[in-house]
Amino acid sequence: MKIEINAVLRDAKGTGASRRLRHEGKVPGVLYGGNGDAKSIELNAKDLYMQFKHEAFHASILTLNLDGKKESVLLRDYQMHPVRNNIQHIDLQRIDENKKLSVKIPFHFLNEDVAPGVKLEGGVVSHIMVDVDISCLPKDLPTYIEVDMIALSIGDSIRLSDIKVPEGVELTGLI
Repeated sequence: MKIEINAVLRDAKGTGASRRLRHEGKVPGVLYGGNGDAKSIELNAKDLYMQFKHEAFHASILTLNLDGKKESVLLRDYQMHPVRNNIQHIDLQRIDENKKLSVKIPFHFLNEDVAPGVKLEGGVVSHIMVDVDISCLPKDLPTYIEVDMIALSIGDSIRLSDIKVPEGVELTGLI
């Protein structure tokens, strides 16, 4: 899934300027990393929120259209309003296609309801981890990692070392 977001450079910086942007329906942000300097940007709040709702937005490479120039970026951080649930600020990092990324990727749990421990033995699945830190090149970045629970009985567990990951991806959460 290709996700493209549009942004423009912003000149005004600081708390007051950011507050004015939010009142205008914009989200202040910063673009950093890679070979370029850090840049203050602004994005349309409604358009950003529509993309933000997708799980892939949080764990995939995004295309940032900054004043007509496209760059590959990764969502690194964001701040949400505690009550209104709208985005207050966003941090995007440029990526280098030849350098490994460290990213947090969600798990997708398969066959929970038909696992023998749940269906036959009356057990309940408990997720200790719902995402994991990985390291990989940008071309190998998955949007999620599937965990098949079809063979689990009561008392069984799945460890990170048991999870199969796509080629080129390393789990960095292993202890």
